[in-house]
Amino acid sequence: MKLKKSLTLIFLYIIAHGAWGAPVTLNPDAPQRYVVVRGDTLWDIAGRFLRDPWRWPDIWQVNQQIKNPHLIYPGDIIALSYGENGRPVLELQRGLPTYKLSPTVRVIELEKAIPTIPIDVIQQFLLNPQMVSKETLENAPYVVAGTEERLILGAGDDAYVRGLGNSATTRYGIYRGGEVYRDPDHPYKVLGYEALFIADGKVRQFGDPAILSIQNSKREILVGDRLLPINDQAFERHFFPHVSPTPVEGKIIAVIEGVSQIGQHQAVVLNLGTEDGMDKGTVLAIYQAGRVVRDPISRLPDDKVQLPDERAGVIMVFRAFNHISYGLVMGAERAIHVYDVVRNP
Repeated sequence: MKLKKSLTLIFLYIIAHGAWGAPVTLNPDAPQRYVVVRGDTLWDIAGRFLRDPWRWPDIWQVNQQIKNPHLIYPGDIIALSYGENGRPVLELQRGLPTYKLSPTVRVIELEKAIPTIPIDVIQQFLLNPQMVSKETLENAPYVVAGTEERLILGAGDDAYVRGLGNSATTRYGIYRGGEVYRDPDHPYKVLGYEALFIADGKVRQFGDPAILSIQNSKREILVGDRLLPINDQAFERHFFPHVSPTPVEGKIIAVIEGVSQIGQHQAVVLNLGTEDGMDKGTVLAIYQAGRVVRDPISRLPDDKVQLPDERAGVIMVFRAFNHISYGLVMGAERAIHVYDVVRNP
C-alpha cells in the first residue's frame, strides 16, 4: 500500500506541475538499453537518454510486475521504447545476478539501490544541521575546557562541557559559528547562520560540567565550540527531480569550501528557501550574470550596456531551510560564480 501511495503521489505531482505538457527531448546518441552498474546515479543514467536528466519522471514507465520499480539496482536494464504518438518511454527490466554454484557456503551481499545523485558528496549536509538561528547557537551547550588542560582538542580527547543538564541525549555534534548569510540584494537582511561541523562526541559523565568524549573530529575543537544533538534518523538517498510550479529567481550566495569558481558536484548555498517554494529535488538552471560593459563605439559619453545572462549549468536542491537552501551543481556548461542567477529551467 505504501508503494502504491508513493507512486500515486509522484504521478499526481508530475501532472499537477505540468511536466507532461512540454515534450521530452532525447539525446541524439541515446542508447536503446543500458545495464546499470555499481557507482551509477539515476541522474547520470537519465543523462544518457535525455537532454534534461531531471525530466526522467515524465517518461518513466512503471512496471507493476517488478517489486519496487521506483528503485534501480546494479544489473537492472533501462530500455528505451516508444508509446502512443511516438512518445519516448523508459522501462525497467529487472536483471537477475547469476552465480556459479559450488559445495561451499557463500554469503552474498544484497546490492543497494543506486541513489539519484552522488550521496557521498552531500552526506555531511544531510546528517548534520548546517543552518541554525543565532539564538540556537548562543543557547547551546559549549566546551569550557579540556580535561588535560590543552587548549586545542581532537579525536580521543575528553572535554568539559557546560549547559547539558541531565538530558537523556548522549550523542552530540560539536559546531562552530560560521558565515552569516545575507541576501545580496538586501545586505541588511540576514537569511541564516552557518553552523560548521567540527566533531561528534558522546557524554561520558553528566554534571556541571559534564565530560564529553570526542570522536571523529574534522577540525580542532576549541573552547567555546557549541554542542547540538546528533540526528540519528536515516537520511533520504532518493530524490524526485521536479521544477517549481511557479516562477522563482534567486542567486548563489556562497559555495562550500569557499572557492571562487564552481564546478560539477559542488554544493552551493542559495538565497531561496521553503518560503520561496524550494524543497528536496527542485531543479533550477544557473545563469552567469551578464556584465555591464562600456560601449567603445557609441558616441554617447560613458555609454554602457548590460550583457544578457548566459546559461551556465543545472542545480538540484537537496536540503531546504526557511530562507536558504543547499543545492548540488549537476552540470556545468561554463564557469559558475557566486552571485550567478538561478531560475526555473
